[in-house]
Order: sequence, then C-alpha cells, then structure tokens
Amino acid sequence: MWSDLKRYRQAAPAERRLLCEALAALALARIAMACIPFRRIAAWLGTPGLAGPDAVSPQQDRVAALVGWAVSVLGPRVPWDGRCLAQALAATAMLRRRGIEGTVSFGVSAAHAPGFTAHAWLRVGSRIVTGAPGHEIYSAFTTFARSRS
Repeated sequence: MWSDLKRYRQAAPAERRLLCEALAALALARIAMACIPFRRIAAWLGTPGLAGPDAVSPQQDRVAALVGWAVSVLGPRVPWDGRCLAQALAATAMLRRRGIEGTVSFGVSAAHAPGFTAHAWLRVGSRIVTGAPGHEIYSAFTTFARSRS
C-alpha cells in the first residue's frame, strides 16, 4: 500500500489525473453493475454483435494504452470488485469522453473448473485495452460496439 502511494506521488501530474479519473470511473462502473439492470448497461455499450474498427489512429492508440494502463493498475487495488467487467466499463466511459469507441467482448471458458468462467475485455483497434491477460482462452460469445454512422 505504501509503495503504491509513493509511486503515485512520484507520477507525473497528467498520470495522477488519469489515475484519479480511472478511480472515479471504476467506482461508477461498480455502482452501475450493482444498481442498473444489465440490459441497460448493454444498451449503453452499443449494438450486440457489432465490432468497432480494426484500426485507429496512432494518437487514439496511445490514448487507449494510457487509459488501459490506469484502469488496469487500479482495478485490482480498489476495495470493491474491480475485475474485468468493471474495468471494461470504466475504460469504455473514459475513452468515450475522448471521442474514442471500442468493442467490449464477453467470453466463456470451460477449461478452468467445473462449469464455466466468464471474462470481459475491451478492444480499441488492434489493442486489447483491458482484460488482456489470458483473454485468448475465452471464446467470445458476443461483442458490443456503437455503430459507425
């Protein structure tokens, strides 16, 4: 905990602001997951089965990487459930504030334990922004993205 605080104090001001925004976005994502029916969250994410563009500008890719870093750093450290879905929702909201759209994918795997496990990840262009570690073992059963009109 203290080492995390020390690293935060040593971060550049822009990184600190991004971490604070990620913390707020993770909190709002968790509140939404607890209070809003998933069908409404899904509608906010976009159209089921739709995928965002496969390529984005280098600037959009850099922004997506920074947002992914901030959300992924804080997700495991928050005192509430900050796992994959909360991270995907938080990063989606942060990127939309910057005019960048992505694709949220939901997948399942039967390889872990009896039954199945689920996972969510966010992709912008070819970059997996959140949920990257191990996402390959999950078979995506649906994606959500806003239409490109």
